[in-house]
Amino acid sequence: MKTEVFLPVYRAAASGLAPMSGLFLWRRAKRGKEDLNRLGERRGVAGLPRPEGRLAWLHGASVGEGLALLPLVDRLIAKGFHVLVTSGTVTSARILAQRLPSGSSHQYVPLDAPKFLESFLDHWRPDLFVLAESEIWPNTICAVHARNIPITLVNARLSPRSFARWRRLPGFISALLGKIDLCLAQSGDDAARLLQLGAPRVNAVGNLKYDVEAPPGDPVRLDALSRQIGRRPVWIAASTHAGEEALAMRVHKQLAQNFPDLLTILAPRHPDRGAEIVAAARAAGMDVAQRSLGEPIGPATQIYVGDTMGELGLFYRLSSVIFVGKSLVGRGGQNPIEPAKLGSAILHGPHVGNFIDVYAALDEKGGAIEVKDAETLAGVLAALFTDPAFLRRTAEASRETVGALGGASDKIMLALEHYIAHMIVSEQ
Repeated sequence: MKTEVFLPVYRAAASGLAPMSGLFLWRRAKRGKEDLNRLGERRGVAGLPRPEGRLAWLHGASVGEGLALLPLVDRLIAKGFHVLVTSGTVTSARILAQRLPSGSSHQYVPLDAPKFLESFLDHWRPDLFVLAESEIWPNTICAVHARNIPITLVNARLSPRSFARWRRLPGFISALLGKIDLCLAQSGDDAARLLQLGAPRVNAVGNLKYDVEAPPGDPVRLDALSRQIGRRPVWIAASTHAGEEALAMRVHKQLAQNFPDLLTILAPRHPDRGAEIVAAARAAGMDVAQRSLGEPIGPATQIYVGDTMGELGLFYRLSSVIFVGKSLVGRGGQNPIEPAKLGSAILHGPHVGNFIDVYAALDEKGGAIEVKDAETLAGVLAALFTDPAFLRRTAEASRETVGALGGASDKIMLALEHYIAHMIVSEQ
């Protein structure tokens, strides 16, 4: 089949499958992957009224992409827009509900079927569509383009692997990218790959994630936990994936020989794994407390499981030493920018492909340290605990590095001024 006909075939297939979406979504909801009370949004049925005036629609697939859009949310509100932010995951909806400012709202993005998208667009009537990173859904792009709504892809990234896959369908991807008015890429390499695939206007402006404010931490809860910890040495294993908690427990046991009052805080990427992690810690003979159950940190607590949603900012403020997960076990890594903004020494494994530029910059400037296994992680932690000057230098380098790499949101807003000015003229 010629690549040029893939787009109409895809559109027809999505339309044919739409009647079965109710069962599909219900099954996902039963597995915790959809919000049962908001399934209508996934089929284009709005859960909120449309506010008066200009409306900008921003879309980020999940937590990371959604949070990266926050600097643009603030700036677009200041320009007189109401901002609608959509995402596709339950976790992102919960976290964005806590972080979105007044003048913005959240909805789940509709499934990529023409019927649902038309319903969504009829209700919300966006004046501007901004989507993050690599969310190139064919029917969404076509539906928005058909209504002459400007489309901007921001924080755009395209890995060499994805680039190679898209090159097998040159007509398909070129047709889609040709409907996007402007692509603002994270790096020069991303920009070059997008241009080769057919994007008509591409600029490299940097990574929006450097401009996101550090996550909040409730001061009352922070004070309560700080009092419970006291002067004990503490480190955080954040955004961990299955297997990394067991490594962290091994590290704790090794370090406890020299730091007997050590506290290890485990904040798993998926908080619903909390009970599983607690059971593993108890099976290993460790004294453990579980935050979701309200259990306090006592003098004998060795492992504190932070299995709650939206409290990473709180945990980050409890220690200046953060191991960022999905980097020793698993692939791709997790975003280190938020703890770096709070002045933390960042530790990570070798598998950070999804954030390779961020970690490369942090490693080069001495704000992050790569570890290869539990033994080297324990060694670096011991060095940081025993050498306050080393810890201070690393933490300061971490904060300074991410601070110097900011500015993408200003460049993106400058690029959007053309479309905003056109809207203002049209209203007059």
